[in-house]
Formats: sequence, structure tokens, C-alpha cells
Amino acid sequence: MLAPAGSDEYICLDAGTLNAGLAKAVNNKVFDLPKEEVLKKYIKGYCISHSHLDHLSGLITNSPDDTSKTIYALAGCIKTFETHYFTWQSWANFGDAGESPALKKYHYETLIPGEEIPLANTTMTVKAFELSHSNLTSTAFLIRSREDYLLYLGDTGADATEKSDRMQKLWQALVPLVKSHRLKAIMIETSFPDEQPDKTLFGHFTPKWLMAEFQNFATLCGAENLKGFNVVITHLKPPQYKINRIKAQLKAENKLGLHLIFPEQGKPLNF
Repeated sequence: MLAPAGSDEYICLDAGTLNAGLAKAVNNKVFDLPKEEVLKKYIKGYCISHSHLDHLSGLITNSPDDTSKTIYALAGCIKTFETHYFTWQSWANFGDAGESPALKKYHYETLIPGEEIPLANTTMTVKAFELSHSNLTSTAFLIRSREDYLLYLGDTGADATEKSDRMQKLWQALVPLVKSHRLKAIMIETSFPDEQPDKTLFGHFTPKWLMAEFQNFATLCGAENLKGFNVVITHLKPPQYKINRIKAQLKAENKLGLHLIFPEQGKPLNF
């Protein structure tokens, strides 16, 4: 969940474990409302990076108790909602397209890569960038609030392992924002430790490959602009000993001096 400082107008950047996260946040006194009310009143929409269940199952299972709002995604992801998730065989069609009858609780907003649009009922905007995730197209969301930006990446891997140029194109787009200190943080995945063979990464990062990509970024924007830069590490896959290994490897390989942040569910981050 992301909102401008001091605002209760949040957007969800993916929605895999929505209810559990809200419950922990309420227990941690992040919100002064019950989790059911946070869902209904504070969450204004969902940016869904791709159609894998671990990134959207919370949205689906909580949909009967939700209020009307917008789902933002690339065309392929929207199509999967229409044909596989919000259908009368799988669940109920809470969308405003697809199988009849459509209950129209959620409006589908198809994002065009590189085009900035407002996020409804917030003061934020979003611009989508395509990412490679094995056989799927994933998404990076560049969120703007006034003159400040945050970048969230869904599942993806290094250009070298994905045989892609999408990370390079993303880095190029970010250079002016980093040099002007308007990009406040990047949220990016590291799913496996370095011991994972490249052939079984399936569109994910390891510490080695993540740091290689940040070195590519440093070549474009200047290493001095990345020293102390906020990088939030997401999507660390269990078991716990592998998570511990990922964290240790990232710290050891952090030659650029990035400010690595390992978030805890239900605890706020401020940038």
C-alpha cells in the first residue's frame, strides 16, 4: 500500500496477501480503523503487475467485502481477470467486463506502457513499464505524487537471464529522476539466493543479478547518485534459511552503497 505522506488515499501495488497485511498493520497501530474499514475506505485502487495468483489472490478473496474501485494493469493481465478469475466458474464477476452478468464493482483500467494517468480518488499518477517475467509480461509502476516518485517492480529478472532489454529501457527512463533526487525509492524483488541456477530462475532475481543490474543503472546515472539510495527488497521466497541467505548476500555484494531495506509486513516505511 502506498500513499503520499499524511494521506489516507492508498493504492495497492499488487494484492497477494491483502487481509493478512491489513490485520498486522491494524495490530501495529498504523491505522485507527478496523481492517475491514481500511479495505473499504482507504484503499482507492489496485495496480496489478501480472496475473500470477500470489500477486492478486488477496484482491479476489476480499472482493465480496470491498467497495467499488479501479484495477490498473496491462492489457494481458486485465484479460486474465476477465477470463480466469472474475468469472462465474471461478468466483463471481466483480469486474465491469467479461462474463455476464458483470457486477461492476471494479472498473478495469488498461494501462498503456509509457503513458501517465491519474489514479482515481487520489492525488497520485501512475506510468507503466513492461518487464520480462519468463513467459509473462510483468509491470513496473512509476508512481508520482506532486514532484516525488516511487518505482515498484513486479516479478522480473535481469536482462542477461531474461534475454531482454526491458530493465535497460527502464533504467534509461529513470536517469533524470535519480539525478534530480525526485525518485525516493525503488521496490524490487530478489526471490532466490545466488546458489539458484540461472535456468531455474523463471523470471526472478538473485542478489548477484540484482547488483549487476544496479551496476548497469550506475553506468547510466552515476554511481554517486545511488550511494544511500533507498532500495526496498521484496518477494523473498521461503524457507527462512534461504531468506536469511538472500539478505546476507545482498549486503555482501552491495558495492554501490545502496540503502537496502527489508520490509516487515504491517510496518510502515517513509521516504
